[in-house]
Amino acid sequence: MNLEGRTSVLSVGGGGFGESVAQDDIALVRRCQKGDALAFEQLVIKYRSKVFSMIYGMVQNEQDAWDLAQEGFIKAWRSIHRFKGQASFYTWLYRIVTNVAIDSLRRKGFKKTAEFDDHIAANEVEPGSKTVPTPDPMPHHGLEREEIRQRIEQAISKLSPEHRAVIMMKEIEELQYNEIAEALGCSIGTVMSRLFYARKKLQTLLKDVYENL
Repeated sequence: MNLEGRTSVLSVGGGGFGESVAQDDIALVRRCQKGDALAFEQLVIKYRSKVFSMIYGMVQNEQDAWDLAQEGFIKAWRSIHRFKGQASFYTWLYRIVTNVAIDSLRRKGFKKTAEFDDHIAANEVEPGSKTVPTPDPMPHHGLEREEIRQRIEQAISKLSPEHRAVIMMKEIEELQYNEIAEALGCSIGTVMSRLFYARKKLQTLLKDVYENL
């Protein structure tokens, strides 16, 4: 079956994940691994909203986000035989679509900066810590004003692709450190260091926003 045609179902919302759906996902994945495109369509329907929201938060362009979500799902379908069930399907999918978004941003010229070098950061943030050092919450919590949302989006756009990813996963998706590490294919220490420096940069860029809250 032609999945490229079937993934047009991305056009409407829906989604959700957790322990209660893990076994259902595994059953659908097993069907997918036998070539059942309809089973994969069910997975797309379940997770397309979350995938789109995460990618949009990174690229901040609606059409690009839909295109990249489509690309991510197609890549997932083509590599579904590699899924071994060691992590949840959603974590596995999240890793694929995050990499798609990061690769897209890199192609457009966004690169790591020395300020956010993982090797430097890892020496300054204790991997065993339960929380990332941060004195202030992200200012989007409890705020609805359009100008605040736009400022936050502009600030996030100044982060490297890797640091946009951890901010979106932690602050927006509210994933745990181990879930982010699994999704990004890196250590928890690396996740924590990236998050530390991403928050630090955002707090600098949004200093006046914090002061006026």
